[in-house]
Amino acid sequence: MAKRKAEEPPKGAPAWQSTFADLMNLLLCFFVLLFSMSSIDAQKFEEIAASFSNTFSIFQAGGSSFDEGLLISNGVSQLNNLDMYISNTGAAAEQTAKRSDLQKDESDSDSAEELKEALEQEQLKESESMAEAVSEALVENGIDKDVDIQFTSQYVQLTLKGSVLFDSGSADLKQEAMPMIGKIALILERYATSTIEIEGHTDNVPIHTSHFESNDVLSSYRALAMFDYLVANTSLDPSKIKHSGRGEYIPVADNSTPEGRSKNRRIEIKIYNSLSSEN
Repeated sequence: MAKRKAEEPPKGAPAWQSTFADLMNLLLCFFVLLFSMSSIDAQKFEEIAASFSNTFSIFQAGGSSFDEGLLISNGVSQLNNLDMYISNTGAAAEQTAKRSDLQKDESDSDSAEELKEALEQEQLKESESMAEAVSEALVENGIDKDVDIQFTSQYVQLTLKGSVLFDSGSADLKQEAMPMIGKIALILERYATSTIEIEGHTDNVPIHTSHFESNDVLSSYRALAMFDYLVANTSLDPSKIKHSGRGEYIPVADNSTPEGRSKNRRIEIKIYNSLSSEN
């Protein structure tokens, strides 16, 4: 019986091999695209590379491997120490990463501090400009000698003597003080969009009457009297005006002298600038 002639295999690569090659090419292109779109923290990479270099000496020609070549020179017996080498290497890399993160945090902290200082300078500049405008208005109205003016990075402060505004032990505004208060009210209307705060202050001489049981109560009613006047006689929004009594607790002069006590009896009006935390 004649033998069947062996069939010759088809020429060329098998079909599966072409498909596999196409798949590998697609995967390669995919990872190349991923790498091209990625970003590397150069500083952190250099620090980690330096750590590996110091530990393994793999980045410098002629360097040693693990622990001056002990793993290579002594053969397989040294593999028992491999866990220790890997652990030490991982710890070194982790310390390097932590140092990098710490440096980044310090850099962020410095940037935040610089921004804070820059903002405070801008606030101070705006308050100074407001103080100059208010001071000019006080001079124009002829009441600059009755009102002291100061400013901070948050606000411009007008200080009015309590003896000019109120009789002793009273929270009713004096009639003779009304012209001056009216002029101050007109100035405050220029800053209707700002928060305005009214504070009443007293000396430390105790008070206990049928109307006011303490200096805290008296100072609160005096601040309220100024608030009521502004609400009734100006277009200021009451929701933008705050009032409080501070009693005897924030003196600006020595309460042991009549002159000092006179300075401590006062009304303070604070106009907050547009960059302050109150607006």
